[in-house]
Amino acid sequence: MPLDPLLLEVLACPVDKGPLLWFADEEILYNPRLHKSYHVVDGVPVLLVEEGADVGEAEHERLTAKAERDGVRATGPAPG
Repeated sequence: MPLDPLLLEVLACPVDKGPLLWFADEEILYNPRLHKSYHVVDGVPVLLVEEGADVGEAEHERLTAKAERDGVRATGPAPG
């Protein structure tokens, strides 16, 4: 389920307050700086610190490569 573009403009990591990568096909928001992922359930981001999942190095590399390859959008204000 897609997230509202206005919501994507304001979403931030609950830990470092930085942008997250939105993987719509996997329904996760990912913080590559902290190697943390957050699930989106029925279109609702679950951005609770205790619900974040630690991501190992192999998964981090997969997600960052996928983000670069597919042009995954980071949360925060849209460029332009």
